[in-house]
Amino acid sequence: ELPESWADMQEPLLEGMCFTLKYLGMTLVEKPKGEDMAAAAIRRIVATARVGARKFQKVILTVSPRGISLQDADTKEMVESISIYRISYCTTDKLQNKVFAYVAQSQDSGALECHAFLSPKKKIAQAVTLTVAQAFQMALDLWEAAHAGR
Repeated sequence: ELPESWADMQEPLLEGMCFTLKYLGMTLVEKPKGEDMAAAAIRRIVATARVGARKFQKVILTVSPRGISLQDADTKEMVESISIYRISYCTTDKLQNKVFAYVAQSQDSGALECHAFLSPKKKIAQAVTLTVAQAFQMALDLWEAAHAGR
């Protein structure tokens, strides 16, 4: 449960806000941002996810001004850590409104990847999106503060 004033809380975000989601999958995309691109990518991921009868990996997605980190919810093993500077876009899909997705540049190949996650409720998917937006703003503020004294 998120408190009503969660959007005003900057302290927890510095440490990282955690969300438990199910990882739906990833697809490569052509553009770093855009609603249409993201919606099409999410449709592809959801369609592929529906075909495979596998169980989705439950992950703990942590958002901070450093970026997004993914941890397996069961084993607590670190899956991936994405720098905030490699994330170009995040969204809650309009049609699949429980789906949160972000686009990031792969550290290995440099390709643009769209990763999608299923949240238990629409409100949580929106909260993740807003938290990432807030993390971007904080990262920018911290970067500007660090460079202001030069």
